[in-house]
Amino acid sequence: MSSITAFRHQSPTPEYDHPRAERRLEGNPKRTTWNHFTNASGEVSAGVWACEKGSWRIAFGPNKDEYFYVLEGRCRVINEAGDIAEAGPGDALVIPANFRGVFEVVEPVRKHYVIVDRAG
Repeated sequence: MSSITAFRHQSPTPEYDHPRAERRLEGNPKRTTWNHFTNASGEVSAGVWACEKGSWRIAFGPNKDEYFYVLEGRCRVINEAGDIAEAGPGDALVIPANFRGVFEVVEPVRKHYVIVDRAG
């Protein structure tokens, strides 16, 4: 039987990390992830992510898409052509498969995320 995942009724253990050294552009921001849901195949995950100010290069694989909704703070996603998508509280973005660019946290950010990572 399947059940509904209500984030407010869960207290997942936070996971901490930093951007890899070779990808860092500004600072060494601590990133915190509270993963609330992963489906049985591992292709879909959802939760809350927070990050300190900083920026780093990102490179999504051919099977990975991410939707996120900003709860607080401000961030920018910049593609290789220099196009900027900025998001603040109440804004949502999708980073598509094969995306290459920069993720910049302008103000400490907290967001809901859903990642779809289809098996290749």
